Amino acid sequence: MSNSETVVLHDAGSATLGDFGPKPTAITEGLKEASLAIWSGGKTSTGLWASEVGSFTAERVGYSEICYFIEGSVTVEAEGEAPIKYGPGDIMVMPSGWKGTWHVHTPVRKHFTVIDD
Repeated sequence: MSNSETVVLHDAGSATLGDFGPKPTAITEGLKEASLAIWSGGKTSTGLWASEVGSFTAERVGYSEICYFIEGSVTVEAEGEAPIKYGPGDIMVMPSGWKGTWHVHTPVRKHFTVIDD
């Protein structure tokens, strides 16, 4: 796909993602995640991601991420900040250097955009 090609994904809430596999940074034993790459060009990529209920740690090293929550409920605890709950329609930005813990209360699906430093 070229960088100038238009990409259309209808109904991101029910789009088929890849197979669910183990979450490498899981705190909750057996936690699984799935994703679907939608587009990549230059220093930017975008896609969909989903997680089962549970907790995991996360770091953003060398890139920033913008998340738009499509479904589900999470509480995110960024290092040094008060926990924030997110749900459908919410947007979260994790700048490069961000570290924290995610607590997924109900299965979550988000659209993400990653921007490399």
